[in-house]
Amino acid sequence: MSRPFCFDPMDEATRRDPYPVYRRARREAPVHPHAGLPVTSVFRYDDVQEILRDAQSWSSAGLRRGPLASPGPDEELPPQMMLQDGAEHARLRSLVNQAFTPRIVARLEPRVREIARGLVDAALEREKVDLLPALASPLPVRVIAELIGVPPEDAARFKRWSDALAANVGSGFLAAASPAQQAAQLATQRELHAYFKPLAEARRSDPREDLLSGLVAAELEGSRLSFPELLQMLVLLLVAGNETTTTLIGNSIVDLLERPALCAALRRDRSQLMPFVEEVLRFSSPIQMDARAAAVRVELHGHVFEPGDIALAWLGSANRDEAHFEQPERFDLARSANRHLAFGFGPHFCLGSNLARLETRVALDVLLERTREIEPDGSGPLPLHPSFVFRSFTSVPVRASASSSARRP
Repeated sequence: MSRPFCFDPMDEATRRDPYPVYRRARREAPVHPHAGLPVTSVFRYDDVQEILRDAQSWSSAGLRRGPLASPGPDEELPPQMMLQDGAEHARLRSLVNQAFTPRIVARLEPRVREIARGLVDAALEREKVDLLPALASPLPVRVIAELIGVPPEDAARFKRWSDALAANVGSGFLAAASPAQQAAQLATQRELHAYFKPLAEARRSDPREDLLSGLVAAELEGSRLSFPELLQMLVLLLVAGNETTTTLIGNSIVDLLERPALCAALRRDRSQLMPFVEEVLRFSSPIQMDARAAAVRVELHGHVFEPGDIALAWLGSANRDEAHFEQPERFDLARSANRHLAFGFGPHFCLGSNLARLETRVALDVLLERTREIEPDGSGPLPLHPSFVFRSFTSVPVRASASSSARRP
């Protein structure tokens, strides 16, 4: 007789290979309450998609309240756009949406490629290199910094702040954040606000062609973006603009390294990189979970969510659901209907999805262009991201040899 289903998303073994657990959950426990908590995990594609789509029944703002919420930051700062619903969310989103349209993002490709080539060429000066700090991390940070309009030479500071804010993402759903964690999060946000304040003030008198100037001047239906909201938006753009993309680039490199024949095929025909990126998004979803709070009483597979109860919608499981994907455990570039949920769904669909796709495709294109060979350096398990929300790694060491097209010092 099999043991009762148990799911601990913070367990290291589960984090490294959650897919057998997801598979069993979809079959036996599609809705799984976490004992003693107003938190329930949801695993099937249709249920995850519906939770993310139905903003009337499932609230993002509701995550700011409840027994596990962290009161400190919300008392002193306006809520982030991602923790807003309805008209307020739409107002804030509309202020930055135009900066991330496919047409605008496409214009960034030459600059993204220039940055990527500089990073890869610098990395190839060494035979052994860790491609996380060498490429996957600095590329998105520099791109979002330039897009916002802040000095790219501050990229190391941005990364430090982003890492601090991302390290505990999701932990508050399974246990209340400690006073020390709350204080550290609030201190990091204050540091970021102190950094952005003089830059924003400078744009008021000297606007430029950047997102920061647009936010400073933003008006929607006669209502200006408040200054605290502006600062919170900049913090969100900085963190969301690099953390997910860093994870996606890193996972893409790992998936390449695990498939030498596919890596060789893509090196010969890089036109297939976009289907590859889409399959990485499905197969190795950078964000494994998105959360919502029930706004009304909801029944799902016999489980009743009362208002305020939290649903953990497991994107990583939904993207391997056999009811929606043929042979979901197979990495397949020829997948014709790859309707994954890696960027979420509904009103909170990832604003930067177009930019993340572009940066990842270009990073891989340049890496394959500038290298003749690339293979893992070491056989041990890669170090995991500190937050269970991300299925990613903080180090991807490789041995690489430069191709004839790579610049030499």
